Amino acid sequence: MNALPTVGVIGAGAMGAGIAQVAATAGHPVCLVDAVEGAAERACGRIATSLQKRAAAGKMAADEATAIAARLTPIGSAAELPPCAVVIEAIVEDLDVKLALFEVLGRSQPADTMLATNTSSLSIDAIAPAAAHPGRVLGLHFFNPPPAMKLVEVIRGQVTHPDVLERATRLVKEWGKVPVRCASTPGFIVNRVARPFYGEAQRMVAEGASPAVVDACLRSAGFRMGPLELTDLIGQDVNLAVGTSVWRQTQRDPRYAPTAFQEELVGAGRLGRKTGRGVYTYAADGTAVDAVADPADVERMLAAGTVGNPVTRTLAMLVNEAVDLVDRGEAGPADVDLAMTLGTGYPKGPIAWGREIGFTRVRDHLRELDAAYPGGRYRPSPALDTLS
Repeated sequence: MNALPTVGVIGAGAMGAGIAQVAATAGHPVCLVDAVEGAAERACGRIATSLQKRAAAGKMAADEATAIAARLTPIGSAAELPPCAVVIEAIVEDLDVKLALFEVLGRSQPADTMLATNTSSLSIDAIAPAAAHPGRVLGLHFFNPPPAMKLVEVIRGQVTHPDVLERATRLVKEWGKVPVRCASTPGFIVNRVARPFYGEAQRMVAEGASPAVVDACLRSAGFRMGPLELTDLIGQDVNLAVGTSVWRQTQRDPRYAPTAFQEELVGAGRLGRKTGRGVYTYAADGTAVDAVADPADVERMLAAGTVGNPVTRTLAMLVNEAVDLVDRGEAGPADVDLAMTLGTGYPKGPIAWGREIGFTRVRDHLRELDAAYPGGRYRPSPALDTLS
């Protein structure tokens, strides 16, 4: 008999199925639910097939693959779940739909069951009241694909019980993941701090810069992909939706205002690789046909002053965003740096980068940008004056 408690997962799409696989791999019996008839069964089948392929390739033992798949059970509805240690939902990013689900889970699960949302942008505080005993509600934000990505943001709401946070953090570690803690702030750590990485590039291209040159400049700073090619990979529509959500939840703070450049791409159906055209145009094999930068142009842009240098602009904004988040008490500096290096693959955490550049120098870059583009987007965090 399996000694580990049951885990419930709601939503059998890529994220939900991935989370279910993670829990089953850690040894838990997992019950998988989806509102679409047959979707949970199909997801369990896909996981089993994927595990068998890994075993055939010598990446895991065949009996281990069989055992993991055997721990997965499709269930008809959330109300039919057996008592679980934790139920994690990975359903559509619609607050009303999530509220209805948490109301069901609040009634059907024991009072000590942790109820977690995998939301990437919605407020834990908006979701928690729907459940009986809202102190057991928290966010467990996995990154795609969950079996491969190590980072999990453990998000506390205003009423989340400290013991629930401790239990969830411990569970995430037992699943072989790296937890970082954060308050329920718009975008949490990764999706909030990363906004300037995309926004600065889009603004510079709208001003006339070459997308390929801007991307090459950022790659020269150690980023694996430039921001424009990355948004083409993510999907311009997906990236715009996350950014717009953060902007709205921050009372339309100009720091997060969506760019007309990206809105026009989405409006024209230029969503990136998946549609064959976004910022760049893609061949049938997915390679961009117009993304080659002239090295001389890259050199000139990297030698430019603050306003014309995409690396200087981007790093100043990333550091500022991270410093502000820490100053508000929403996450610790170590968690911010760990989240950004693990969750986005940044070469350095923004707090560490700020120390390297010098926080007062970052402040001065922002003051220069604010003078060039008044309106509040580039306002320096007051904490930049107190850090060393």
